[in-house]
Amino acid sequence: MNDSNAVHTSKVLQDFLAEAEEIVEQLSSELSDLSDMAENGDYNPDVLNSIFRGAHSLKGLAGMFGFPGVADLSHNMENLLDWLRLGKLDLTQQLMTVLFESQDLLSSLIQALASGEETNMELEIAACVMRMNNCLAPPDKQIGVSPLEAIGLPVHVRDALTEYEEHRLKDNLVKGRFIFNIYTSFDLSTFDIELSAVTEILKGCGEVISTLPSVGVNLETNIDFEILFGSSCSLAELKDSIEKDNIIVSQFESHTASDGVFSETDTHYACSADPAGKTDRTFDLPLPHPVTTTLLSPEDVVQSAKSMSRTVRVDIGKLDELMNIVGELVLANSIISDVAIKLRYEGFSHIAIELGKAAKGLERKLSDLQKGVMEIRMIPVGQLYEKMSRIVRKISREQGKRVDLKFFGADTELDKLIVEDISDPMMHIIRNAIDHGIESRDIRTAQGKNEKGTIRISSYQKGNHVVIEIEDDGGGIDVDKVKRKALQKGLVSDISTVSDRDAIDFIFLPGFSTNETVSEISGRGVGMDVVKNNISAVSGMVDVETRKGEGSRFIITLPITLAIIKALIIRCSDKTYALPITSVLESFLMTEKGIMTVERREVVQLRESTLPLLRLENYFDICRSDEPPKEFYVVVVGVAEKRLGIAVDTLVCQQDIVIKPLGEAFKQFRGVSGAADLGDQRTILVLDVSGIINESMRSGS
Repeated sequence: MNDSNAVHTSKVLQDFLAEAEEIVEQLSSELSDLSDMAENGDYNPDVLNSIFRGAHSLKGLAGMFGFPGVADLSHNMENLLDWLRLGKLDLTQQLMTVLFESQDLLSSLIQALASGEETNMELEIAACVMRMNNCLAPPDKQIGVSPLEAIGLPVHVRDALTEYEEHRLKDNLVKGRFIFNIYTSFDLSTFDIELSAVTEILKGCGEVISTLPSVGVNLETNIDFEILFGSSCSLAELKDSIEKDNIIVSQFESHTASDGVFSETDTHYACSADPAGKTDRTFDLPLPHPVTTTLLSPEDVVQSAKSMSRTVRVDIGKLDELMNIVGELVLANSIISDVAIKLRYEGFSHIAIELGKAAKGLERKLSDLQKGVMEIRMIPVGQLYEKMSRIVRKISREQGKRVDLKFFGADTELDKLIVEDISDPMMHIIRNAIDHGIESRDIRTAQGKNEKGTIRISSYQKGNHVVIEIEDDGGGIDVDKVKRKALQKGLVSDISTVSDRDAIDFIFLPGFSTNETVSEISGRGVGMDVVKNNISAVSGMVDVETRKGEGSRFIITLPITLAIIKALIIRCSDKTYALPITSVLESFLMTEKGIMTVERREVVQLRESTLPLLRLENYFDICRSDEPPKEFYVVVVGVAEKRLGIAVDTLVCQQDIVIKPLGEAFKQFRGVSGAADLGDQRTILVLDVSGIINESMRSGS
């Protein structure tokens, strides 16, 4: 194995251990809670579900990273837990013993992987799997009338219940609880928050068995739900605590035995009630003789208590705070350097030299610290890909379209906060690609295309930026249709003067949509304006390429990080600004004689190309208090393939700055991404290069 493969293998193992260790530790804690519940003859289904999800996650994780022993054991553990969830097994101490043995063996397997030992545990795994399989007794046969029929459950509700939800409903009936139907109606914009609030209240006095979306009257403004709920509370008590204008509570009447518990003739749950409300149904689990295996020596017991990975999960808020502190230290060091220079000019040469040396040493260490903190904040873009995959599957199924999703460049890294901020824009672009772009199967077949559409998401680093491209092979954007819609909305008076490039920019305007009908996916004109605003908020820009009948490509260009950046400090008409150095390509000195006008727009000649010119004082509408200089600087900035020359009076210096947000009051302030402290009691504005380029290109100013 060469060095690169060894590094890759080590990274894969560390990534696996970081996740697996946390899952196994949580399994241990939750199994202990479940064991305590088993002694009381009852359990909280949420705890059991969490254990089941943990085993399922570990199975998928081990399969993905290529650890078959862990995958096989967790898969069989998942099966056993699923039978328990569905009521096919009773929760007994014998069953808990098998679950604890499985968890212990999982922990030992992961410990062996962490220590690098090639320990053969196939016999132990096989024996543990056999013990779990011996617990999987066949389910009892259903006898007599189903309790679901006894309470008069509506057909549409019964048909919508999953096997697990059906089991939870029966279990509530067996325990003599009342079953309620809670009808709710919420506004589309806030339903998730309101539904969560109602669910939390209900969980405090019973069990939420199922939440089913329901067809209501106000389809365009509201979404309705029917919540199936089991509780020992009476109808009156429940109405007092939760019923209001948009929440209606009703109770299903149960035609069962007088004690409220189903007998063996009522249902396949063969149980009888004792005064404490417990049941006497148990399984005799035929367990094989345990296999005696020494997994760890006495000396290893102490070692096993240590963490198996060298990974620590840190709240991003703590990293933000640390980055701010580093930024303040960088500014303080800059002040110290300035003081050293002043002392040298004032005759304190010896002190100035020593202070300057100390400042240089501190600067090097701060640079290393800054680099380290920034690396911690970086995460692979691939973390977004799984979310996008779920969205594509869901929407394509709803639209009746077949879509193949392809990913490239998952290892490309971005700042954690930028990744979070672009997740919604990417989701909107993909939703539009499926709804607007990818044609129906019939149309694609008629056009000679594969009936399955393709969406390709790729990311790569380009200089100090990361580029994410979302491309589909659909019908592309109908530019003529966009122009007609713009004319209809009064955005233009003559579409013949609108270029295709300008027409595409219309899709990013609020309320603009070419869909004639409103669907659940799109048509309201909400989404693409959010895409542009969210990307601009992280100093990024989005560009669109489209070819009718062939598809569209959305190109998102983003800075790698927004934390501490190196900036070019500039001055224009007695005002000081900062330009992120990652967007600065070059600068040169020129006079008014070098400025030309093309189509009423100022440009300058830069080698063999023509560069659009923007005067910063005109952009910000600054009134000069003095005469403009005869010679001035042009700073050439660029994002992606777009270039712009910004005319300024003076180039002051380069300096590390920490960008601070301006707050909601200045959110719509054009051309500015934040503010920065220069360390000499001055606060300056940081220019948003991508925003300035976009606006100047669009307006022609």
